[in-house]
Amino acid sequence: MSNELVIQLDDRGVLNIRMNRPQVHNAFDEHQIARLTDALKQAGANPMVKIVVLGSDGKHFCAGADINYMQRMGGNTREQNVDDAAALAALMHTLNYLPKPTIIRIQGAAYGGAVGLVCCSDIAIGATSSVFSLSEVKIGLVPATIGPYVIRAIGQRAARRLFITGERVAAHAARAMGLLHSVVEDELLDDAIDGVIESLLDNSPNAMAVAKQAVFDLTADTITDDIIERSITTIADIRESDEGREGIAAFLEKRKPGWKQD
Repeated sequence: MSNELVIQLDDRGVLNIRMNRPQVHNAFDEHQIARLTDALKQAGANPMVKIVVLGSDGKHFCAGADINYMQRMGGNTREQNVDDAAALAALMHTLNYLPKPTIIRIQGAAYGGAVGLVCCSDIAIGATSSVFSLSEVKIGLVPATIGPYVIRAIGQRAARRLFITGERVAAHAARAMGLLHSVVEDELLDDAIDGVIESLLDNSPNAMAVAKQAVFDLTADTITDDIIERSITTIADIRESDEGREGIAAFLEKRKPGWKQD
């Protein structure tokens, strides 16, 4: 496993997975997506793992897609766009349905796909410094692949606003809409997570796994393969659109996109 993803299992059975790309604000590329997916799948299959904590090193949790990744994305064929979206969809699905309790630790920026990670976790704890944005529309894209999980976390009404505005949401507002479960001062973030871990360790591992699955089984609008497939084709289509290509090009060239008036 690359040192860009640090994985540590302690003697309590708590697996810490930390993104370690602070030089790019922990933005991810196709390689980090694959590492995260593989690490989560291994965690789900490992009987020694009781709890998974997902976090990152540095000032920001995750700034979304890495700029070099976006440069490669800009030249993708449709087949490559579909494959790329499917890889991100697989990461979200793996985290969402992991048969172990998952806690996510958020500090600083959580943009784009990082919001999907937050919504796919069981327990989301954010520092007061945390700020969230579904910023895809700023560059002519949409948060389609993460969309099913975001909508189920915050509801259709809030999602409609955030999907089309791309605005930034501060920590306490994120908690009010259901994106976060709790907000604590930055220096208390690790203590808050340790408190949740201790509470979870008191519970039956099997009962927690069954209880988590029961939530999915008892929910009418579960995320089906058809929904996932539609999310993948939506992002592939928008990347190939004129505005999608223009938005990515403008972002990379650090200029205003063609649709933005002076």
